[in-house]
Amino acid sequence: MGRRGQVFTRGAEVPWEPAGEGVRRQVLAYDDGVMLVRVAFEAGAVGPAHTHPHVQCTLVERGVFDITIAGETARLVAGDSFLVPSGAVHSAVAVEAGALTDVFTPMRQEFVGENG
Repeated sequence: MGRRGQVFTRGAEVPWEPAGEGVRRQVLAYDDGVMLVRVAFEAGAVGPAHTHPHVQCTLVERGVFDITIAGETARLVAGDSFLVPSGAVHSAVAVEAGALTDVFTPMRQEFVGENG
């Protein structure tokens, strides 16, 4: 059952799903306009270069990441953040095991399927 529009979400109750080799994600709170997602990476795991029409704001929750956005790379640590403009090519490499917390607008329907 989907959680669209659910006011409170308990992270411990949300299943993790695979999102690539050494990467898993939890889709947390969302409605049509915004979505909150936690993504955990094993050391050395890669979020490959990709693009999407959504604007993305991300907080480095823990760990160390090399983040590339539109050809520019920065090493970010816990407490740092970044903004991915709509359509910008971006990627992530986990230098150390860690987690990112993503906010997307509008929400990413493909993360929850047709019934989400």
